Amino acid sequence: MKVLPLIGAAALAFFLINRRKKLELPLIIGGIIAVAGLCVYGSGLVVLPNLEELLTSVGATLGDWTYLLVGVLAFLETGAFVGLIAPGETAMVVGGVVAGQGVISLVTLIGIAWLAATMGDLVSYELGRRLGREFIVKHGPRFGMNAERLAMVEKFFDKHGGKAIFIGRFVGIVRAVAPFLAGSSGMPLRRFLPYDILGAGLWATTFIMLGYIFWQSFATVLKVAKEGALGLGIVISVIVALVWVVRHLSKEENRHALEQKMLAALDRPGLRLLQPLVRWAQGPLRFFIARITPGTTGLDLTTLLAFVAVGGFAYVGYWIVIAERGYGAIDKQVQGWAVDLYNPAAVTVAEVLTTLGAPLLMFTLVIVVTIALLTRRHFLEAFVLGVGMLTTFGSVQLGKLLLDRPRPPGALVDVAGSAYPSGHTAYAVAWVVLAAIAVRLIPALKGKWWIVGVAFVVPVLVGATRVYLQVHWLSDTLGGGGGAVACFALMAIIALFVKVVRDTSPQAPNG
Repeated sequence: MKVLPLIGAAALAFFLINRRKKLELPLIIGGIIAVAGLCVYGSGLVVLPNLEELLTSVGATLGDWTYLLVGVLAFLETGAFVGLIAPGETAMVVGGVVAGQGVISLVTLIGIAWLAATMGDLVSYELGRRLGREFIVKHGPRFGMNAERLAMVEKFFDKHGGKAIFIGRFVGIVRAVAPFLAGSSGMPLRRFLPYDILGAGLWATTFIMLGYIFWQSFATVLKVAKEGALGLGIVISVIVALVWVVRHLSKEENRHALEQKMLAALDRPGLRLLQPLVRWAQGPLRFFIARITPGTTGLDLTTLLAFVAVGGFAYVGYWIVIAERGYGAIDKQVQGWAVDLYNPAAVTVAEVLTTLGAPLLMFTLVIVVTIALLTRRHFLEAFVLGVGMLTTFGSVQLGKLLLDRPRPPGALVDVAGSAYPSGHTAYAVAWVVLAAIAVRLIPALKGKWWIVGVAFVVPVLVGATRVYLQVHWLSDTLGGGGGAVACFALMAIIALFVKVVRDTSPQAPNG
């Protein structure tokens, strides 16, 4: 007989009895099951199996089905409010454990969980937009979302706005309802989606990696989770401090007072040389306060960060998968479809469309437009386009040189070099950048952002033609496009930073 489990069962039973009127039904049922389990275990009638052996058996049993299990639960976490009664972190950690055993691909698992979580949030967002807040008020209690909880989430959402989508991904009760409230409150999709993509990706990666790293001793994962209160408290304290600093410095008078104090402290021999640096720093400070903190003014930066995250994950992720396994998850299936769909007329069309990403065409076009932008003193746009194309070229050549992946057999056009990543697909992303610059600078096109959306079709078509012509695997085109998106987005972030610093820095005094 084990005393501690029996004491725990008695304490839990006492708690359930005393709090029965304030606890939701799922928690009461779960508590009763836990009490019964502790009693059985404490009595010595049941001997628990070795947890590590059990998990190894689970990994071997689930196999590739782990992808489906993790994806479905990540989707249902918010898409069907399952997160109110079943924390999705559990599924992510278990998936990471299975990946750690080498049964499945870690990168593929993270990608599936990231996509599924984002799609679940989008479904919840759309339901909120169509059904409204009244739906949660009426049906929420069935899922444990009573009026008190709803008020708490709404207070959090109203206070933090866009931050609630990102930060709320790590707060169970907020995560399950925030996308629905975003839709019902009328938050525009263009504002909701960037925060959601970043939050879903970080959430999925964090908990999957937790299981992956500690899979050999799952008890360590549980210990970290239980004892993580200290670390969580430290993180929360740091976040609270940062929020206070940002709010304090968001006011012009507080920033001015801080600047004067720093200038006074540096008003002594040997330190006066640092005073111009303090004055210049006002620009970057405004940038970080106005742009990096989630909110309306930070939407452009948040969107670019989302592009960097998704594009970078595709480029690096497929690189890792190909290096480890040789192929992407569905490379061979898609290649088989391309062979089955062979048609001479379609091949001719594909050969024409694929030239939209041809290096000679794209580099000539980018050079001409970059020079035109420089002559008209649009330096930042020229930087994004020109340097973005150069870094994209570098990412393509780096992948081809280091990975040296063989091309698919039976190419329908003459090609040379290694397969990963697809240069044509990567260079075709420049069409999107050109469209964005045109919408920004050409008066007749200003505000017509649908043109940028149409431009996104070009790299998709080019990538499809490269697969159809059997000169690239699907993963080559996805990795190439992702790398280009990340490169151009990084250059746009640098340009955004320079623009804000330039626009907000005080003019240097005359004389």
